[in-house]
Amino acid sequence: MILPGATIGILGGGQLGRMIAIAAAQLGYRCHIFAPDRESVAAEVSADFTCAPWTDAAALAQFAAGCDVVTWEFENVPVGPLAAIEALLAPHPRALETAQDRLKEKRFVESLGGTPAAYAPVDAAEELAAAVDRIGAPGILKTRRDGYDGKGQWRIHTARDADAIRLPGAPTIYEGFVEFTAEFSVILVRGRDGEVRFWDSAENTHVGGILATSALPAGEAIAAQVAPARELAAKVAEALGYVGVLTLEFFATHEGPVFNEMAPRVHNSGHWTIEGAATSQFENHVRAICGLPLGDTATTAPQVVMTNVIGHDANGAHECLAEPGAHLHLYGKRQAREGRKMGHITRIHGG
Repeated sequence: MILPGATIGILGGGQLGRMIAIAAAQLGYRCHIFAPDRESVAAEVSADFTCAPWTDAAALAQFAAGCDVVTWEFENVPVGPLAAIEALLAPHPRALETAQDRLKEKRFVESLGGTPAAYAPVDAAEELAAAVDRIGAPGILKTRRDGYDGKGQWRIHTARDADAIRLPGAPTIYEGFVEFTAEFSVILVRGRDGEVRFWDSAENTHVGGILATSALPAGEAIAAQVAPARELAAKVAEALGYVGVLTLEFFATHEGPVFNEMAPRVHNSGHWTIEGAATSQFENHVRAICGLPLGDTATTAPQVVMTNVIGHDANGAHECLAEPGAHLHLYGKRQAREGRKMGHITRIHGG
């Protein structure tokens, strides 16, 4: 057990790291951020900050020497340099290795009995044409690595669209379109002793490939599919020897839950837990990686809606504070850009 007063290292300097650090501070821990970008909203609320490239072995070693445990706040941290500090990491970096490659991720989930959308690896133009011919259109071509919030993705409505796409020069994957009634996340926390707890699943709505809202209760279409989705998520966590908060995203379909993707970290669709659950995803992540008892994950209000504040909408976001039950979280980012997550608002109703 890592007791309060110790230092938690966080790889990455964005808003998820910021909210982990805030939760850690409330439990009496210090946080030390390691990130390559000088501007870090996580560092602003942490005790220490190391700004260095991921490949700077000396800086990473010095950072780790001052930490009692190290976690991450986004899944694109390069795995190679982490071998030197593997003993300190929670979760284990095998979770990063799996999630960073969409093809590896889908095959891994299939091996555990999960059902992803129809897919095919694509490394050349002729392979894309063959994939579209076999799987059909519409579909989405995605880079196998990197890419999030709609980046690194190309929608293909017809075979002619595929002919016009210039491949990015990196491995890609083609996924068939899924006819779904709703999108939802399964968010769990797994302790060092193997205990697993789940938060209620919110219904997620995306606009332009970016999460717009997460709302609870999620409705019957999702409620009927949460149990098998949770079963798969628990298998994933166990197979990875996972410690901390893990998120799996699903489509609710007439044939059951279809796996979309995995995020080995705290997740945007779980931000509502700060005000809407007995213990937030951020606090429980800290509890898990430090070996503390996990907190109650029960939802504490009849209705909870989390809305992302995107781009220039941040300029007027403070106006929500006049609403009863509205809670504003701005991430301290200096520049508002189109598509950039600047904060979120959680509205609690009926509590």
